[in-house]
Formats: sequence, structure tokens, C-alpha cells
Amino acid sequence: MRRGGEIRKARQGEPGLLAQLRRPPGGRDARIMLLAQFLDRAGTGLWAASSVLYFTFVVGLDAGRLGLLLGAAGVAGIAGSPLAGHLADRFPLRALLIGCHLVRLGTLCALLVVTDFAVLLPVFAVTHLGDRAAKTLEMLFATRVAGQRRATYQALSRSSANAGYALGAGLAAIGLAVGTRGAYHALILANALSFLVAALLVWRTREPRGRGLVAAPPGAAAPATAPAASASASGPAPSAWRDRGYLRFVLLDIPMNLDDSILGVGLPLWLVGHTTAPHALIPAFLVVNTVLVVLLQLRVSARFRGARAATRAVALYGVTTLACCVLLAAAAGGGILTASAALLAAAVLATAAELMRSVSSWELAVSLAPPHARASYLGVAGMAQSVQKSAGPLLLTGAVMTAGPAGWLVLGAAVAGLSLVQRRSGLRRLAELRAAAERAAAEPAPAR
Repeated sequence: MRRGGEIRKARQGEPGLLAQLRRPPGGRDARIMLLAQFLDRAGTGLWAASSVLYFTFVVGLDAGRLGLLLGAAGVAGIAGSPLAGHLADRFPLRALLIGCHLVRLGTLCALLVVTDFAVLLPVFAVTHLGDRAAKTLEMLFATRVAGQRRATYQALSRSSANAGYALGAGLAAIGLAVGTRGAYHALILANALSFLVAALLVWRTREPRGRGLVAAPPGAAAPATAPAASASASGPAPSAWRDRGYLRFVLLDIPMNLDDSILGVGLPLWLVGHTTAPHALIPAFLVVNTVLVVLLQLRVSARFRGARAATRAVALYGVTTLACCVLLAAAAGGGILTASAALLAAAVLATAAELMRSVSSWELAVSLAPPHARASYLGVAGMAQSVQKSAGPLLLTGAVMTAGPAGWLVLGAAVAGLSLVQRRSGLRRLAELRAAAERAAAEPAPAR
């Protein structure tokens, strides 16, 4: 009873979403960065809702060239995360993030005049490389300014980003309703403007302390998560590419991001091709996802603070994904009402999985990395989401949905099993890092 009372007391003492946005972990700089992310994602929502139609009806790409364009952009995005992490260990983080925004500004404006496919391909690929690099740099900014409250900052970041994305997607509907070349160009310019404003806002922040370090609160002890090889900040930084334990985490984290493809690709295509549910239900999936993330992300993050709690979130991710896949399989055999209810419930569960993933992936990516090489390590960890964005839709369309309801059941069972492997692997590495830190602390300091 005492612990339950403590939990209730802690929840009652937690400020709400708006209050936390006004006073986020990291203070003024964090507040400016959250605003920059909101505007950036609003522009991204404008472009994401209209890009395929723009390339089809304005540029005139056929399905084959459009697929090649999107595929090349996805591959470029995979390279963006490790590149950003590598550079962040060597150059000021703030300048790099401003550079990413300006690169995206330039390439997006180039789309207004580029129609030749040979030129369009690299321009669009560089835009996506900048997108992924910017997201990794924003994550590094959070780890440095928010310190041990990085989970709270991440929740605020996701809430504001989702609200911005939804706003942009809603505004895009106006341009799509007009449907003229000028209307599409206006949407592109609005997205470009969001990059410019975001760059100006980042310019107003101060360079966060540390190179790859998580800034601990005043008086707090340094986190005891460093392996012996990286115990000294003055020694050579370890490489994530040679760290088998960390690479195992990154590899297992790829299927822990499949909720993104399930919600964005699997649900709509499954509804259209395998159920009797009305097509008008598809926009409701995005509405359900956006509303629940904005309302619940902060509460979910508060319940899963710390690395060990994040490993529990990994297991819950597998459970919710399995339940989502079971409902998708069941939706194929029901009537209109049954299929609609099953699909909406699946959207809720996919969002629940996303909430679990947003807690577990980022917290473990930070906690399992050596403190003095976190920038480069987090850059490698960011590849998991990029790889999933490229491979996830192919997996769903080429294998899962081709196999019918059984394909969803197999996918759900596989993700649930891998989530348990990820949880066990994460706990083992945390124990190893703790033991290594204790051994390093027990060793006498070298004589000078």
C-alpha cells in the first residue's frame, strides 16, 4: 500500500503537458528547440501529405521511377544518422543542426525547378539524408541539455512533433483540394519556410555542454554505465561498429520500430485489399495515433523512467504488437462493423506500441552506450529506424499481406519473441556495464 501511495503522490505532483512545455528539462534552450521541432514537423506534415501526388501529377513520374526515388531517399536516410553522430563528436552540435536545416531548405527549393529525373534523384536523396541527420542531432541535443530527465524531454518532443505533423497534414488538405501546380508549389515553400524558421530558432540556443555526454544535474554523480575500455574521457573513443553488444541492440531494435510501417502502410492497405471496412476509415488511423500520442506520451514516459524500466517497455512493445497483428488477422473475416472495430482497435494498439518504443529505443540507445562516445553511438542507433522505414513496407507488402491473416500472426509472434530477446540482452549488457564501472572505480588511480 505504501508504494501505491507513493506512485499516486508522484503522479499528482507531476505538472501537465502544457506546464511542462513551458518549463521543459533544459530550460530556455530546450523550450526553443521544442518550438523549432514543432514548426519543422508542421512543414514535414505539409510535404509528406502531398509529395507523392506532387511527383505523380506535377513532375509526371510513373510508378517505377517514383518507387526508385523513394527507395534512394530511404537509403540516403540510413546514412544520415551515423554521419550526424560521427560529426557531432568533432564539431559543435548547434552549427551542425543549423546546417542540416539549411541543406534541406536548399534542396527543397530546388524541387520547384528540377524536373529531370537524373537531377531529382540526388536532390531528393540529400533532403532525406538531412532529415535523418537533423533528427539524430535533435536527440543528441536532448541528451545534453535535459540530463537525467531526458525521458521527459523525449515525451515532450514527441508530443509537440506529432501535434506539428498533424497540423501540417491538415493544412496540406487545403492545397490538395485546389490541386494546381501553384498550390503544390505553395506547400513546398511552406515546408521550406519551416526549415528556415527552425534554423533561426536553433541559432538562438546555446551550444550544449559536452561532446557525446549526457549532462548530469548539479551535484549528481556521473552515470555508472561506462565499460572499462571507455572509462577515461581522455583516451581514444570506442567505436560502435566494433562493439558487438551495442550492434546487437541496434539490430534487434529494427523490428522494434515496425509499428511505424504497420500504422502507415499495413493498416490502410489491409483495409483496402482484405476487409469490408469503408475506405473513409483510413484518415481515422492518423487521428487516433496523433491524439493518443499527444495525450499519453508524457504519462507513459513517466511510468518507464530509467534503463531497466525501458527493458520492460520493450517486452510490452512485443505484446501490444502481437495483439495488434491478431486483430488485423481477424478483421479479414468479419463484416463491415466487425472489421471497422477491429481495425480501429488495431490502430490503438499500434499507437500503444509506438508509445512503448519511444521510451525503450531512445533510453536504451543512450544507457547502453559509453558516456564519452554517445554521439557516435547514438548515430549508429538511429540507423534502426531508418532501416525499418526502408525495409518495413517491403516486408509488409511482399511477405506479410501476401500470406494473408497467417502472415500477420507470424509477424506478431516474431516481434513478440524478439522483444523478449532484446529485453534479456539489454539487461545483460546493463549488468556488464555496471560491473565494469565498479571494477574501474575500485582500481587505484595511476601514480603521477
